[in-house]
Amino acid sequence: MTTLVLPGADGSMQPYTLVGQPLVRPATPPRFNRIAYAAAHVVSDPLRDVAPWDRPAIDWDATLRFRHHLWGLGFKIAEAMDTAQRGMGLDWAGAQELIRRSLAEARAVEGADLACGAGTDQLAPADARSLDDVIRAYEEQVGFVEGEGGRAVMMASRALARVARSGNDYRTVYGRILSQAKEKVVLHWLGEAFDRQLAGYWGSSEFEPALETVLGIIEDNRDKVEGIKISLLDDRLEIALRDRLPEGVLCFTGDDFNYAPLIEGDGARHSHALLGIFDAVAPAASLGLSCLAEGDGEGFRAAIEPTVPLSRKIFEAPTQYYKAGVVFLAWLNGHQNHFSMPAGLQSARGILHYVDVFRFADQADVLDDPDLAVMRMRTLLAMNGLG
Repeated sequence: MTTLVLPGADGSMQPYTLVGQPLVRPATPPRFNRIAYAAAHVVSDPLRDVAPWDRPAIDWDATLRFRHHLWGLGFKIAEAMDTAQRGMGLDWAGAQELIRRSLAEARAVEGADLACGAGTDQLAPADARSLDDVIRAYEEQVGFVEGEGGRAVMMASRALARVARSGNDYRTVYGRILSQAKEKVVLHWLGEAFDRQLAGYWGSSEFEPALETVLGIIEDNRDKVEGIKISLLDDRLEIALRDRLPEGVLCFTGDDFNYAPLIEGDGARHSHALLGIFDAVAPAASLGLSCLAEGDGEGFRAAIEPTVPLSRKIFEAPTQYYKAGVVFLAWLNGHQNHFSMPAGLQSARGILHYVDVFRFADQADVLDDPDLAVMRMRTLLAMNGLG
């Protein structure tokens, strides 16, 4: 057993002995009975990063290798979403390149699938003057995704949150974009915990009026909506939405606190998944979903439930900085050779946060190479004066 010395919240240094066991990878991509999208991160290139806050450089080879890792575990990929630091280090030009490269890569991989985030982040919220400004921004991004042969996830818009005055404004904008879409679209309900600029989205700060607006948009455009991802970190609200969706419209959980029971369901209804945490816990999530597809609920819970404390730590407030924990685990697991992020976002969390993530990852069996993880954890501690 491997032991290292880790700091505690009280400033003391205590030995910690690893308890986890690396999971065996499937020989071929497994099949699930839930649609499971992993929202994937991007890998920065620190050797070309001359202005990481303004013009971050992306390591395209490592970024695409990570997509193969997810496809090999049976996941679809939610590309260029908030996990890829959209609006927090990855701008629209970078997102276009990411979408173009990932779609091309997917076409060369049997069974690979992905959907791509389309929003309005090329339009600064302060520059939005009207709904037409927002519509034009959405049209550009959805048009780009579909022009490249992809399917769109219609991301929440900071610009729309700024200029909209009622739920009817949202119905106008979404109705216009959905009416033009060539393929079915996944809508995205991203809560204020993830992005404070989305406060009052759908025209209300209260859930029930917002829900009515969302359901109205879906009912008006049923033939263009595949489903909706809801990320409010409250399972009761997700179930309330799920129970009222029209037949054939899917609910994708984005609840990184309560995903395990939401995916398993209550026997009558269940959620599919579009989750950033699946980037970080892909082997365990893949094993759990494989068990669920075989009717083994106990096996699903045994694999997935230990990842929940880890996810709750990674997504703790301020929740929008969860990307740092996701990339930290990618580094620990050898998917990239550095812990450097676009816009330097690794600095958004403190050393004690990363120490807790390390412990929870070990206990969830998601450290693929414990010796490598320990070596890199020791390096991080030494960089913070704890070596």
